[in-house]
Amino acid sequence: MKFSIRLLYLYLFSFIGLIIAVVGTVQLVDLGMKVYLFKDADRFDYPVAVKFDPNGKETILTDKEKEDQKKQQDVETKRNRQRQASTALAMLIVGIPLYKYHWRLVNSQTAS
Repeated sequence: MKFSIRLLYLYLFSFIGLIIAVVGTVQLVDLGMKVYLFKDADRFDYPVAVKFDPNGKETILTDKEKEDQKKQQDVETKRNRQRQASTALAMLIVGIPLYKYHWRLVNSQTAS
């Protein structure tokens, strides 16, 4: 096998595509585990028991306000999961074709 800059380029981009695809796969597996196995792994509950009125006076949250706060946290958790899923899928959509294309060229280059 003869060394060339073109072959180095093909190996490099094959490797980059493979790494991108692996990272995307890891993110999808991580997301799946958070959704199905470890359901509370990405929940961050920081309940605020008090609030301040416009005069700067402290007041205790009502049950309705606490419930609204929990709903907002659930919405934010869902948004974070959607962001992670879209990032992981984008990595797979870019990484797999990048890897396959360049690896196919490597195989044809080294076969001749």
